[in-house]
Amino acid sequence: MLVKFTKMTGAGNDFVVIDNRRRHIRDGSKAARYLCDRRWGIGADGLLLLEKSKRGDYKMMYYNADGSYGGMCGNGGRCIASFAVAYKIASKKHQFEALNYIYHAEVSSNRVKLSMKDPSSLKLEDSIDLGTHLQSFSFVDTGSPHVVIPLEEIAGDARELADVDLATLGPRIRHHSHFAPAGVNVNIIQRTGPNSLEIRTYERGVEAETLACGTGAIAAAIVAARKWGSKPPIRILPKSNVPLMVQFKDSNGAITNVRLIGPATTVYHGEIRV
Repeated sequence: MLVKFTKMTGAGNDFVVIDNRRRHIRDGSKAARYLCDRRWGIGADGLLLLEKSKRGDYKMMYYNADGSYGGMCGNGGRCIASFAVAYKIASKKHQFEALNYIYHAEVSSNRVKLSMKDPSSLKLEDSIDLGTHLQSFSFVDTGSPHVVIPLEEIAGDARELADVDLATLGPRIRHHSHFAPAGVNVNIIQRTGPNSLEIRTYERGVEAETLACGTGAIAAAIVAARKWGSKPPIRILPKSNVPLMVQFKDSNGAITNVRLIGPATTVYHGEIRV
């Protein structure tokens, strides 16, 4: 059948978005592998299916490009919120369900503020053996599991983020037995100011570096706050050069009220036979 879709991007993190309330797509995993293929399909980092929910205005089902069911996707959440407002499925301030959690979104023009789950499993000092050396890292789960490594902790003589061979380093960490069986996302960060940093992200499920990652930006901001004393709002500049802002409260040893703010843009609409 022909299925209508919208191609969207959240700071360079791109998605195929489909209103699936009538359940035209029954196998999201299979659909994602086809629709997200950049040669044979539409091409995207992931597939977002908007489905019915009894707890919110709708439910977001997120599938990575490889067909795996994703954890929470911050940029995807912002895109589907914008999509829901554009198609009058929800008001500018609304809530939706994802992974048995209710997220609150506020849409203004093409800018979306999205509430996120409080982070968990934060660990600032850990290391893994990569065979050639011990790699130090911080870890935090922001809806998806993330490793965060400051540039200065990367082995070698890289002085800028662009110098890091993330295509090699990313998979070594992502598939390391320490993070088995689920694996992990890998973020390299560089401080650019008291409350700003640059980031590069290797995403599991996409199995490549992406132009941006919302939950990765949040993980980076939290690590920067705890390691360097950065204060929110923290400006995160991903590879796309489209900045994201991360807000949160940090008091009594707990990080709460996390908000991810940035653009969500419609690229084009179309129909595709599935």
